Amino acid sequence: MKHIEEDSEESRRDRKENKNKEKKEGNFRCGYCSELTTSSEYVGTHHRNHCPGCLWSKHVDKDKSGDRQSTCGAMMEPVGITFKQEGSDKYGRVRQGELMIVHVCSNAECEKISINRIAGDDNSQAIINVFEQSELLSDELKKCIKDQGITLVKREEEAQIRTQLFGRI
Repeated sequence: MKHIEEDSEESRRDRKENKNKEKKEGNFRCGYCSELTTSSEYVGTHHRNHCPGCLWSKHVDKDKSGDRQSTCGAMMEPVGITFKQEGSDKYGRVRQGELMIVHVCSNAECEKISINRIAGDDNSQAIINVFEQSELLSDELKKCIKDQGITLVKREEEAQIRTQLFGRI
């Protein structure tokens, strides 16, 4: 006769403690691909809300990056790549900023558009794939992104993306 052990109070408490510890350390399981995301020594991994594998995010910020005030909680699809606006150098030339992922909330009632820094351990090929797929976005979504003051990287700027990801070739 097989004995089925009931879930003890102690094992439930241990699982809850482990989950709270993961959350406190900035770790989370991706709601899209289920990959465990952990913080590391790489730049941009301690306060992120996107998966380094598939680049999907969770809608956690409301008004500004890092505020964690959103009650939406829906998944945010990576739809494009942009450069962070860095201003101009002393000669008036526009400085190229770091790469950013453009996310759109999948909640049809929300559809918030946001940008997130790329982290040092993000999958480079996934970033290239998002860039390539952004050319297929609807004109309506491209307009919404532009209306937010976000400029998607264009095909003629692909070399700049590759340089930031892989260095000079």
